[in-house]
Amino acid sequence: MRSLRIHPTLPALSALSALSALSALLLAAAALAVGAGHAAAAGADFQYLGQDDQPHRLAAPKGCVEAEGGGSRAVSNKTPATATFYRDPGCKGETVAVLRPGTVTQVRPYFASVAFAVTR
Repeated sequence: MRSLRIHPTLPALSALSALSALSALLLAAAALAVGAGHAAAAGADFQYLGQDDQPHRLAAPKGCVEAEGGGSRAVSNKTPATATFYRDPGCKGETVAVLRPGTVTQVRPYFASVAFAVTR
């Protein structure tokens, strides 16, 4: 009988896919928790899953905001403003990503701060 061999990259790809799925699930769980708690009344317009594996929520963010817990992975921008992600604190350094309002995506590898366009 012939034995089956698994290609060496398959376990790594499976682990990466599982991590991406876990990030999406954690962000979805955070959104549900916000909907069920007091934060729903105040509104959680911007959410992200930090490098500390904790969901972080901001209501009506404006200007430059530091990413507590080190921002990475799943991000939800339900603000009316465009969110620009920066590698360094203080909204300085390399721009990592730009997220339009209403966007949910992954921002990799990480971000340290986010600038929200001021809307009037």
